[in-house]
Amino acid sequence: TLLNQTSHVELKRVTQQLSEDITSGLSFSQALERHRDIFPGFYVSMIRSAEVIGNLEEVSGFLADYMEKEYELMTKARSAMIYPGIVAGLFVVVGFIMISFVFPQLGPVFEQAGVELPFYTQALLSVGTFFGTWWPVVILFAVIGILSIISYFDSTEGKALWDELKLRFPLLKKIFLPLTLTRISNAISMLLKGGVPMTQALEIAGQSVNNVLYQDLLADISDDVRQGTSLSSAIAKYPDYFPPLVSQMLVVGEATGQLDDMFARLASFYGRDADKTVGNLVDLIQPTLMIVVGVLVGLLFASILIPLYRLTATIQ
Repeated sequence: TLLNQTSHVELKRVTQQLSEDITSGLSFSQALERHRDIFPGFYVSMIRSAEVIGNLEEVSGFLADYMEKEYELMTKARSAMIYPGIVAGLFVVVGFIMISFVFPQLGPVFEQAGVELPFYTQALLSVGTFFGTWWPVVILFAVIGILSIISYFDSTEGKALWDELKLRFPLLKKIFLPLTLTRISNAISMLLKGGVPMTQALEIAGQSVNNVLYQDLLADISDDVRQGTSLSSAIAKYPDYFPPLVSQMLVVGEATGQLDDMFARLASFYGRDADKTVGNLVDLIQPTLMIVVGVLVGLLFASILIPLYRLTATIQ
């Protein structure tokens, strides 16, 4: 049925392959695992656990809701960035043209008239003279620099650094911390309800987040739990990555034997927190960026108009 309904060429091919693999005797998780470029490790691990436990329908529903939620958040953020991104891009292009080719033409006029230039006009004239002479080199180095940065952050070391930065900068942390805790809590709650042991649930949940730090932390926490440490105590060792609320809620869950319930509550709490934070940032991005662009445009025109006004006054 999915094969007949799918119009995307690549997904149609993958769906056909999945059907053939399952027909030939492979399990659903084994068939998915052959397409790791489409189905992430977390997805495959959840399906594998569901096959063992027998709650494949429930886990599949959870994964569908999880992916829809992720898509909704990403779409909301992208939509909010389209207009400001276009405005910022146009400003960069226009600003580069003016600084590189227009300002250098005005410099000799001001110099011959003996007009006293503000410091920001002098700075822009110097930059413009350099850009106007070496603009091909500047563009080349800019492109190389951008590609190098992208390549670095695609590497293992770069991904680890980016994961660390997401939790060090306050603004980024307000976005990524609740999102990460929501994913982890949702995954562990679902796995525990399905009867998966805590240590295994922690390891599988580590794959639900695209964050090397949390994957390592959850693996360490799993080892601590395996050696007899309580889950709340193991998590409390990492207050920068798991706020005190998490360990406090888990203490209650351990005392009442309802850890799966507590993880579900944590997922709900941090999910609302993530939605609220993303919503607020989306609402703030456009006016903030427009104000910044407006100030820069004002500075750019002031750099031209003030010397022109002084030149006019000198002539009169």
